[in-house]
Amino acid sequence: MAVAAGVLLVSNAAMAQSAPDIENGRFTLSPAGDGFMRLDTRTGAITTCTNSSAGWACYAVPDERAAMDAEIGRLQADNDRLKAALAAREPVASDKTVEALPKGDSLKGDSLKKPEPKAAEAERKIEIPLPSGRDMDRVMSFVERAWRRLIEMANRVQRDVNGGKI
Repeated sequence: MAVAAGVLLVSNAAMAQSAPDIENGRFTLSPAGDGFMRLDTRTGAITTCTNSSAGWACYAVPDERAAMDAEIGRLQADNDRLKAALAAREPVASDKTVEALPKGDSLKGDSLKKPEPKAAEAERKIEIPLPSGRDMDRVMSFVERAWRRLIEMANRVQRDVNGGKI
C-alpha cells in the first residue's frame, strides 16, 4: 500500500510538471485566422501560432508599445539636454528691461526711441541689382511667345469644337 501511495505521488508530481502553462492561467489562447494568438499573462508578450506542414510554430508579434516608449524616452532626454544647454547660455540682450512701463507712458511720440544702429550694422547695405535692358527684352520676348502659343492653342480648341470652322 505504501508503494502504491508512493507511485501515485510520483506520478501526480510528474503530471503537474508536464502540464502546460495554459492550465495554470499563464497563457490565454484566442482563435485568429488559421491559428491562434497566445497571450502571456505574466509578461504581456503576444505570439501568433500557426500550423504548417512542418508542424506548429509560434512567432512573437512585434511590440510597438516598447518602440514608442523607447522613442518617448529618447525625446525626453533630448529635450532635457537642450533645456540645460539653453539655460547654460549667457543672455543675449543685456539691455532689456524687466520692469513694466509706467501707466503714463504710451507708445506714441518719442517715449520709446529705437536704439541707434551700431557701426557694423550701419556699414552693411543690401543692394539688389536691377535687371538690364537686355534682360528685360529677353523676358518680354518670352512672355510674347508664351502668349502667342496660348492664343494658338485656344484657336485650335475652338476649331476642334466647331468641327474645323471658325
